[in-house]
Amino acid sequence: MRCLDFMKITEILRLKEMNLFTYRDIAKSVGCSKTTVGDVLSRCRECGLTYANAAGMTQDEINQLVYPESFGPKQVKEEPDWEHIHARLQSSRKINLQYIWENEYRPDHPDGYSYSRFCAKYTDWKNATGKKVVLPQEREPGKELFIDWIGDKLPCVVDYDTGEVREAHFFVTTLGDGSYPFVEAFPDETQLNWNQGHIDALEWYGGLPRIFVPDNCKTAVVHTNLYDPELNHAYRELARHYEIAIIPARIIKPKDKASVESGVGWLETWLLEWLKDKLYFSFEALNHDIRERVIELSKRNFKHREGSRESIFLALDKPCLRPLPAEPFESFLTKMVTRVPNNYHIEYDGFYYSVPYKYYSQPAVMHIFAKKIEVYTKDGERIAIHQRHFSGRRYVTDSEHMPENHKAVVAFKSFDGKYYRTKAALIGPSTGAFVKTLLEKADFEEQAYKSCMAVINFPKTYGDARVENACAKAISLNSVSYTTLKNILKNGQDTQPATTNTDAETPTPYHENLRVGEWE
Repeated sequence: MRCLDFMKITEILRLKEMNLFTYRDIAKSVGCSKTTVGDVLSRCRECGLTYANAAGMTQDEINQLVYPESFGPKQVKEEPDWEHIHARLQSSRKINLQYIWENEYRPDHPDGYSYSRFCAKYTDWKNATGKKVVLPQEREPGKELFIDWIGDKLPCVVDYDTGEVREAHFFVTTLGDGSYPFVEAFPDETQLNWNQGHIDALEWYGGLPRIFVPDNCKTAVVHTNLYDPELNHAYRELARHYEIAIIPARIIKPKDKASVESGVGWLETWLLEWLKDKLYFSFEALNHDIRERVIELSKRNFKHREGSRESIFLALDKPCLRPLPAEPFESFLTKMVTRVPNNYHIEYDGFYYSVPYKYYSQPAVMHIFAKKIEVYTKDGERIAIHQRHFSGRRYVTDSEHMPENHKAVVAFKSFDGKYYRTKAALIGPSTGAFVKTLLEKADFEEQAYKSCMAVINFPKTYGDARVENACAKAISLNSVSYTTLKNILKNGQDTQPATTNTDAETPTPYHENLRVGEWE
């Protein structure tokens, strides 16, 4: 049975109710046979449908009345939650409609829609809810710089010494409504090269946009989040230097950066194909040819609009860019430190760099420059800076990062005989002679360092004058030792004249039969 559409049914009813036309006339007017006209009018009489009623009804409502066997009520299947299914598809690139149908819909609805019907119903839902329509984008001049890597790589750089052919990775940006491009080749897609690409792109454009719009790669975003993404520290510092906001594109939302996406496709055809059969002995030579080619391509007129990428950039975008700072950003690598160890030193490339001890057990971020190492808290506060080491001692320590007891230990270990002689001489000549004797009579000078430290610290308790007198008395007794000096000061014998008598309170002179522990 042939079913007429909504407009033809209402037109047949309108012409019939005018009582001026035959079935043949009506059939010629609506483009069907007179038999079909008769069938439609018969069906309308049976269901009581008039032109006045039909004019206020939808096509589905009319079809259900006129053709109940085809469009009437049927067994109704439960509609899937299309909003939830759509969100699942958007949440991950690893999930597709067939996976959801097989693993999430079909097990719970064995009598539900077939896969083809499931897909068709999902498409109908997207059309009805506007999920497939596209919002026109007109870029504000000089506002946004869109950034990405071209997916394709080319083996086009030859190592002059080894003959090894290296792949080139292509960093690309586009600016403004004309999508004016910048392209630079790098040997890899590391943080340093990501940042350097931005620095060189800004020099290329000769000014600063207001916003960076990167993809969600790790060199840009550490943890993706629609509302509060955690930005890579090195990338954030670059943006701070140039006073540019970073607003990453949403995950699996290529339309957020449609400018650079279309630019990548255009460059894959007109740049990468042009480079395909060429070989270079350095990335500098490759990038020289890339820039010449990009300039040439940017001068070509658009097919469907006036002007070229270059002319639109010069006329609209460049005048809106802010001036570059006097100094370009110095690019660096970042290393996340989950937890500062209890020795408050963090490692990079085999060397350990100190941070203030109070940051023990807290996370930190290292910024690795060519000649220095900087350490920051997770919130971006710099807490340490060191010259980068490539050889020598493995531990690089700033004494200001130590607790007081560690400073004392390190200070003690750094003192030598010259230091103790100098400090003792400042107290007095007898103290200087006392320390000199301590150092000289030891088998190894280092063995006397602790005794010397005690001597130069006695003035803190007894004062310089008493220590000087006590040292003179110990020398006169021929008993130059820490124990002798301690007893003299403790018992106040430094205030009494020296005597030759010995008793229980008199320090024992040094002699060859005395045990070492008694005079050291």
